[in-house]
Amino acid sequence: MASYIPTIAYFAFMIAIFYFLLIRPEKKRKKQFQDLMGNLKVNDEIVTKGGIVGKVITIENDNLIIQSGPEKTRIRILKSAILEISSKEASEKPELVKK
Repeated sequence: MASYIPTIAYFAFMIAIFYFLLIRPEKKRKKQFQDLMGNLKVNDEIVTKGGIVGKVITIENDNLIIQSGPEKTRIRILKSAILEISSKEASEKPELVKK
């Protein structure tokens, strides 16, 4: 029985490493994405995973309609295609300049 203790400890250690390196960061990314989608609103500027930059016009269940380009082309995309969001209020705030 005593010879199995180091083996069990080794496997427990490997499982802990696996959890902290793979599972926990993925849960954190998922939570951040859900928070991001919860804060999404009309007129937010977004960047898609494909590199399209546009302004949110309509929010539906799993889809968005965005307006992009100088011709104001409307594109329907999935919410899961969003890479980053920058709201209009955040871009209008003046930046602090350090002297």
